[in-house]
Amino acid sequence: MASIKTVVAAVAGLAAGLGGCGTALAGSFQLKDVARIVTLSDPRISPDGRQIAVVVSRPDAKTDKPDQQIDLIDVTGGTLRPLTRYRIGVHAPRWSPRGHRLAFIASVPAVPGRKSGSAAKPHAQVFVMPMDGGDALQVTHAPRGILSFAWSPGGGRIAYIAKNEPPNAAALKAHDNVFRVTDNNFMVHRAAARAELWVVPSVGGAARRLTDGAFSLDTDQQDPQPAPAWSPHGHSIAFARFPDPFWALSFKSVIDTVPAAGGESAPLVPLQGSILAHYAPAGGALAFMRPRNGDENNGTAVYVALGSTTFDATHALARNVDAYAWMPGGRSLLLTGEDGTRSVLWRQPLQGPARRLDLGDIDIVSPPSVAKTGAIAFIGRTATHADELYVMTSSAALPRRLTDVNGFLDALALGRSTTVRWRGPGGFHEDGVLTYPPQDPPAHRDPLVLLIHGGPEGASTSAFSSLAQLLAAHGFLVFQPNYRGSTNLGDAYQHAIYRDTGAGPGRDVMAGLAAVERLGIVDRRRIGVSGWSYGGYMTDWLTSHYPRVWRAAVAGAALNDWVMDYTIAYYQQGDEYFFGGSPWTAKDYRIWRAQSPITYARRVKAPTLIMGDVFDPNVPLVNSYEWYHALRDNGVTVRFYAYPAHTHFPSDIDRQMDVMRRWVGWMRRYLQ
Repeated sequence: MASIKTVVAAVAGLAAGLGGCGTALAGSFQLKDVARIVTLSDPRISPDGRQIAVVVSRPDAKTDKPDQQIDLIDVTGGTLRPLTRYRIGVHAPRWSPRGHRLAFIASVPAVPGRKSGSAAKPHAQVFVMPMDGGDALQVTHAPRGILSFAWSPGGGRIAYIAKNEPPNAAALKAHDNVFRVTDNNFMVHRAAARAELWVVPSVGGAARRLTDGAFSLDTDQQDPQPAPAWSPHGHSIAFARFPDPFWALSFKSVIDTVPAAGGESAPLVPLQGSILAHYAPAGGALAFMRPRNGDENNGTAVYVALGSTTFDATHALARNVDAYAWMPGGRSLLLTGEDGTRSVLWRQPLQGPARRLDLGDIDIVSPPSVAKTGAIAFIGRTATHADELYVMTSSAALPRRLTDVNGFLDALALGRSTTVRWRGPGGFHEDGVLTYPPQDPPAHRDPLVLLIHGGPEGASTSAFSSLAQLLAAHGFLVFQPNYRGSTNLGDAYQHAIYRDTGAGPGRDVMAGLAAVERLGIVDRRRIGVSGWSYGGYMTDWLTSHYPRVWRAAVAGAALNDWVMDYTIAYYQQGDEYFFGGSPWTAKDYRIWRAQSPITYARRVKAPTLIMGDVFDPNVPLVNSYEWYHALRDNGVTVRFYAYPAHTHFPSDIDRQMDVMRRWVGWMRRYLQ
């Protein structure tokens, strides 16, 4: 769900009750260390494979915002050169086809003297920087900012996607701001604007709009945002076409094409759910992603359209693919996804089985970038080390680390992580990650905290987790189970959550807990359960169905009422694929209610900490209000804290640290 004002005063006040996180093992991972972690994203290797541009985000305690810039890393020597200091909202570095220029998105400051209106807000625009020296040039001037962009094959033009003015812009000036409700979430407060495709010279100049239809090229909650795709000769541009600007119908997207010189758009890939199209560097093939066989309960596959034939190039994997890139020559693809408790890379030929690449102990956490030489750049983590930049000279080479932005972690005593496997209900082979306290092996039976991933289409892997390490440092065993609906064990496992969103996953988690208990290291009198988003849903499901097991619970942004979620969250019709029909029909109403934790709230006994964001459009906080009142009115110890943020999980470091402090503090209060 895929993965917190009276209230603000209370946020500062819980310290008296929780006393921060308490004392962790000396030399172990501390709460203050969370604010030291550097995040890397969007690595882009140059066409010649010699340099990598990467977005570096460093927490800034003064502003409570990440200090974000693009750094340039030399592949041979590892030297680093900052490219974009003092810019705001920097992201999406993209090399020109020849590699002599680098384009990126950055926010343009507010217009001086403007106090209101769209011009008063910083807007994202495309800048182009010459790599032989000189300042970056702003080449787009979209009134409402741009969402994504792509270089033309010759480098002379840039295609970009930008939001239109609101459809009722004239009425808004007259304070006539009523809007029609359709598939929007209940946080929406104005009519939604469609996103359109534009082209501009890469040296700046007049932009030309290429699309103008009763559709949109983006939605209000789209992630990742789709970019335009130029055909190999630059004559046309492919794009994802959504029915409207709201996410609820995004699974009905198709791929259209439009002449780059202007003209009418036409269907290119009519298969619903198609998105993220990219042309091969040679051979004329077009790759795109969609749910395998069009079934939203399956994993996402990579399809290839070549001539009159369209086929699933990843059918033999029969599992979810997170991202892909073309390899040079256009005969194979590079894929990322979860395989068991690892996040891995595969090289997938257009015909034949995929080959998993040897990454050693590294888990990949970013889409890969591929040079014309076949070199590969990606962001990776290990179980005890956060983001670093890696390069492989080819798909057959071993990764080489180029950065040490999180080197301080190597001096800390961190908990080791291992994979736990078990046979689950229905005969599924299941797995999860168990992290031990740093004092390894434990001298006695330790309290255990379950940390359940969200999604549900997500997976727990062995990659470094701040929260898991923080809990481990305070003496907890930390178990991160996967469950049906997870993306790491193939389509059959992922699909098994269909019409079984709570009971089946609940049995999976309990089978995993039993497997951990059989290791003989768990104090069964001190077990807690926790999670955010669908992990919060699973927390509330488990505490209401297995009430005698748990001594504490933390439920963050939990979905407790499927019917309400369908009605007011941005998912809306997107929720239907879990159940095969609307909750407001006689045929399916009962199953939506039966799979909602709120139906069973009176059974809960465990002291529960509830957290969430006030303006969360994903899992509206109304879910948590229901759970809070149900538990309170039935005599359960419960505390509820809300952050005044418009996100699904707080995005600023202060609130993130506050979430973790409360999380760990709650478990320490009731399990130690």
